[in-house]
Formats: sequence, C-alpha cells, structure tokens
Amino acid sequence: MKIALVLSSPPAYSETFFRSKIKGLQESGHIVVLITAATSETFEGCKHYYHPKVAKNVWVQVLQFLVVGLSLLPFCGRVVRYIRLERKEGTSLKRCIEKTYLNATLLKMKADWLHFGFATMAIDRELVAKAIGAKMAVSFRGFDIAIYPLKHPGCYTQLWKEVDKVHTISNDLLEKAYELGLPRTVPVQKITPAIDANFFTPESSGFSKSIESVRFLTVGRLHWKKGYVLMLEALAILKEKNIPFTYTIVGNGTKKEYERVAFAALQLGIKEEVFFAGQLERDAIKEQYQKADIYLQYSISEGFCNAVLEAQAMGKLCIVSNAEGLSENVLHGKTGWVVPKLEPKLLAEQIEHVIQLPEIEKKEITEYATDRVRDEFNIEKQQKEFVSFYLK
Repeated sequence: MKIALVLSSPPAYSETFFRSKIKGLQESGHIVVLITAATSETFEGCKHYYHPKVAKNVWVQVLQFLVVGLSLLPFCGRVVRYIRLERKEGTSLKRCIEKTYLNATLLKMKADWLHFGFATMAIDRELVAKAIGAKMAVSFRGFDIAIYPLKHPGCYTQLWKEVDKVHTISNDLLEKAYELGLPRTVPVQKITPAIDANFFTPESSGFSKSIESVRFLTVGRLHWKKGYVLMLEALAILKEKNIPFTYTIVGNGTKKEYERVAFAALQLGIKEEVFFAGQLERDAIKEQYQKADIYLQYSISEGFCNAVLEAQAMGKLCIVSNAEGLSENVLHGKTGWVVPKLEPKLLAEQIEHVIQLPEIEKKEITEYATDRVRDEFNIEKQQKEFVSFYLK
C-alpha cells in the first residue's frame, strides 16, 4: 500500500508524531511519500516531493506555469477528471486552472491513500484524491478544528463531503468537528500523540520538600493560545500569599509574543521569578523537566500536547486546563489536575492545594501518571494503530 502524506513542511527532528508514523508504516511494508510546500528543507525519512512554487514575478510565474503544465501532459486523464469535478462544484474555469497548477504534484501521484496531516492542508484540495483514484484521510489538530474555523466559517464544507476517513487526536476535537458539520457516518479512528517513553524517564521524585523552592515549568512556543499570561496571573496570586517560586518557560515565539508575556510578568510584579529559557534541544528539555516540581499547561486551546505527556513520563505533578484534549491527556485527580480554562484564580487555588498535598499522595499521582503514559502513549502502540488505520 502506498500512502501520500501531505504536510505544510517536513517534520522537524523533534516532531516524533509524524516521524514515528512514517517509520512504523515503512516497517510494516507500506510505501510512504511526503508532499510539502516548496522549501529548502529536506526530509530523509522517505521520498519527499514539493508543491509548485508561486512566484511574485509575473514572468517567472508564467515560465513555472508552462513547465508544470508540460509535466502534467502524461496525466491528462487525471487533469480532465479533476477539472470536471471542480466545475461540477461550481468552480470557475480560471480558478480550476489555478488549482490544477497548485495541486500538480498531487495529481501526478500514484497512491492508495492521500492523507492530509492537518485539516487546513486539505482546503482547495478536497477533490484531488477522487481525481487520482485514491482514498482521502485527514487528521484533526487543535488549531484546525478549534481556531481556524472561527475566522473561516464553512471552510470544511467541501472536505466533509469528500473525506473517506478521519484521524483525531482527541474526542473533544472530534465533537467540535461534528459541530462544524462532519457527518457522523464518516469512519473515525482516535490515535493520540505518543512520546519516547524510554527517553523521558524519571530519575527521582524531584519535588522539593520546602514550598520556598517550588519550581514551575511550561514547555511550548510563546503563543496566546498557550495561556502564559493566565499562568502568570495565577502565580502572582501565589506571590501575594508569600509562596516563593520560580517559573521557567521553554520555547520561542515572535518578538511581539515574547514582549507580551514579559510585560505581563513585569506588570504583575513577578519579573524576577520568571525565566525565559528559549528553544532547547531534547536533552536540555529533559533536564528542565527533571529540575521542575510542577508542570503547568493552562492553555486556552490545545489539541493534546506532547509536552504534558513528557512531563508526566518524567514523574512531574501536572496541572492543566480543560482545553480540548488536555482533559484526556491528564485524568483529574488521578494523573494530575484539570482546571477550567480562563480562571486564573481557580488555577492558583489548585496549585496551592497541590503544593500542600502529603508527599505520599504526590508520589501516588506521579507514579500512576508515569505508568499510564508508558502503557498508553508509547510510540510502538501509536505505530500499530496507524497501520490499522489504513486497513480498516
């Protein structure tokens, strides 16, 4: 079986989700090819193809259009079929030609499955799979389902009509997709993110005996949806109660996002307690987990979050919001604590409660969390589930 995976860019070294999926499918005897936007980046895990470039210079674009057009001549049947499908949906001839150019790489692809790694990647490509005689699959992520449709109502109307199977990383995202119009008749398989549980292993309980040395940690890019300002507001409440702490943020972001979070720390009077570690390599991130006492992920929107899995695997006490998949990632009162989002006062109360828990209760929580991540969110299990995804 041949699976064509469509992503916006090649998976980075740290993106184990796609890398492990590709490797697992290959080890099971399937052929996987990757298609991304035109970029200087390459991917060594399988054959890597690129979508045609869109040039700013008119004459360069005309030349590229001619080159791509000539490359499509051996695939005239598919091109004609694709244009007919688009015209049937009311697409103008001019737009049909544009979309044929943009989808040229896919139209030349011979595959059993065309899998869009993000729902947004399938927009304007909904009819390609049918044109090339492949089945179409799509994966749901947090941004795709929880945020993008807010600015683009009806963006998935065509996709819902054409998709053959859906992969979701959480039940919450699936329910949101149903609210957006996904027919409940479309086959769905839930496959959660997974981590390298052999790498992220606890070396000690790590929790400080004294509340004066409580060390908080969050790993994630600087972005409004991660809820950093809300976490700072909660930590400022703790400072007012004379509970000293340090808070380390691992991750990069735009200058604007950094300034927004840094200014919030200054305004809330906790600038000295907050440390921006920037983007770190995997080994350095593991060291940060090891140093931490409590991991915070009070996101406004979050599909699932690998960092929370890593923190649990490292034996950290985790407090998260109830955004999308986080309440499936952490089981409230069993593997950590789930707090209603956008309520920093409630977050502060939960943090204070966790700090004051007896050591034996903290140990029970972290041990259960570590075992659960190792059993349910390991890469080997995820790979087997993806193999079965294309066979059912």
